[in-house]
Amino acid sequence: MISTADFRKGAKIEYKGEPCEIVDFQHVKMGRGGAVIRTKLKSLRTGNVLEDTFRSGEKFDSPQLEEKHMQYLYEQDDLHYFMDTETFEQIPLSVAQLGDTKKFIKENMVVSVLYYKDQPMSVEPPMFVELKVMETDPAFRGDTASGSNKPAKLETGAMVKVPFHIVEGDVLKIDTRTCEYIEKVK
Repeated sequence: MISTADFRKGAKIEYKGEPCEIVDFQHVKMGRGGAVIRTKLKSLRTGNVLEDTFRSGEKFDSPQLEEKHMQYLYEQDDLHYFMDTETFEQIPLSVAQLGDTKKFIKENMVVSVLYYKDQPMSVEPPMFVELKVMETDPAFRGDTASGSNKPAKLETGAMVKVPFHIVEGDVLKIDTRTCEYIEKVK
């Protein structure tokens, strides 16, 4: 059981018979009444985000989620195929199930696939990935102002802001949680 006091961003609860992830929450104390917790929940099944308010102290079941390490193989007809690294079983996942993680995964990458009641729900990429820059504006002499960035398109199609010294062909370390440039890989 998970209480509202245990709410954290990224925590998973079962709400209305569906596994959900807490995207955001806010503890609100109003005058004489009891405290309430306003939350944004993302359904792991559909990807929809809904907002709801709970009384302080409410309890929720913890969803029976299973995490499997799978290798991304290929894309065919809007389906993305993954292989279980232990059993070698292959499963297709739709673009909706992948969501935003599609822009961080490339062939042969090992990712975590969350299962709920033996059904694949979502894909979690590694926290940091190394991706090659495919397109970016060239650096010009004088582009050295600190804090300035330019857009760069990565090999998976993701767009990130990078410093001016980054050129096409560079391999970058990217944080998949925030979609931000971390460092240039040597």
